[in-house]
Amino acid sequence: MKITGAMTPAAPAVAQRTETEAAAPAATAAAGAATSAQSAGLQQAQASLAGLPEVDQAKVAALRDALARGELPFDPAKLAALIDRYHGGKP
Repeated sequence: MKITGAMTPAAPAVAQRTETEAAAPAATAAAGAATSAQSAGLQQAQASLAGLPEVDQAKVAALRDALARGELPFDPAKLAALIDRYHGGKP
């Protein structure tokens, strides 16, 4: 084998992308869109929640205690009918 000072440049290496690598930008975009949709849904839920009145925990506790002591009348059939009516009679 004879070695000379002149070298022939090799062909430049071309990176071959696999199907997974080629699909990565699309998957990243889809994940970004899903995250954006979730974020929008969360913001909407937070806004709806902020519009609800505050729950007076002291009043809830007082009513719970009064029910437990029998100081407030409780009619389970009436409660069931009200729940049924509220939910539109759905089973």
